[in-house]
Amino acid sequence: MKQNIASGIPNTIPNEIFEPLLNGNQFRMERIVSSGHASPKDFWYDQVENEWVLLIQGSATLEIELPSKNGTPAIQQVNLVPGDYLLIPKHQRHRVAATAPNVETIWLAIHFES
Repeated sequence: MKQNIASGIPNTIPNEIFEPLLNGNQFRMERIVSSGHASPKDFWYDQVENEWVLLIQGSATLEIELPSKNGTPAIQQVNLVPGDYLLIPKHQRHRVAATAPNVETIWLAIHFES
């Protein structure tokens, strides 16, 4: 059945929406909808799977923790606009610093094993 990635979004989004779209033996695909959301302060994702994300609508800023030579991790900011995609390797610590406050930010995320 035909569907649209931007349909069925509620008028208000108090929390990010994580909606499974497709599951396979070694992957899962989900739609994520954000609206001015960000990861909690000092919270970092450290996932056991690789994650490929495509920003479809809105905008987002991710922070990615990079190894540092002096023991203090460096933080790289990555700004995403529609059409941008990014591969986040498993155990690459990252967080959502910001998403667009005035429009829904729609992501397509694929989580998979190497």
